[in-house]
Amino acid sequence: MPKLGVNVDHVATIRQARGINDPDPVTAAALAELAGAEGITIHLREDRRHIQDRDVTLLRQTIKTRMNLEMAATDEMVGIALEVLPDCVTLVPEKREELTTEGGLDVSMHRHMLKKQLGLLQHGGITVSLFVDPDLEQIKTAHRVGADAIEIHTGSYCDAKTSELKRSELRKIETAIRAAQKLGLGVNAGHGLNYTNIAPILALGGVEEFNIGHSIVSRAVLVGMGRAVSEMVSLVKAQRTV
Repeated sequence: MPKLGVNVDHVATIRQARGINDPDPVTAAALAELAGAEGITIHLREDRRHIQDRDVTLLRQTIKTRMNLEMAATDEMVGIALEVLPDCVTLVPEKREELTTEGGLDVSMHRHMLKKQLGLLQHGGITVSLFVDPDLEQIKTAHRVGADAIEIHTGSYCDAKTSELKRSELRKIETAIRAAQKLGLGVNAGHGLNYTNIAPILALGGVEEFNIGHSIVSRAVLVGMGRAVSEMVSLVKAQRTV
């Protein structure tokens, strides 16, 4: 039975464009929860391009559901997480020049560092997920380093230009879901998902939480946060009854 986590980063993006106080991601998160979101996701980037440290503190105090903090696996970010204590941390790759996260973690390459950071976070009582491409070796290594869950990067599926490519990427996602389940990992998914392309992934089953931000915030600009979230919640809930 999948849940919807709403990422409010791009509410902060709009705010930072003018360097003022509005719109407020804390208010946006509250409205998302009232509309049925079962979690709030934020990405505290090293360059602080949208979410700020103050947002993290205030959201930890006000979120009523579940707080998922996306962050790079750095000493600075681990220290912040251990101070704030979100419900979940999702470790993601991060490059300062990228517009958005471009792919999953290379868990195999960074396994020793990730295992250390995972241990510190889990010792603090935080569930840890790794953001990975739908690649079997990465998923197996995520299990070996002790991750509680993975979040499958759905960007290649969402960006596929032909039906054939979409079907190919969808098969990779399905294989990744089944592999993670067999290993006992929690399975989340996100990146590029919108009101149209989420349906085939919902139909696969096995995803426990979808973390969606840009498409919801984009729709919220036109129809309001409450309606934008409730529409996505309806899509997710409809799949629960299938």
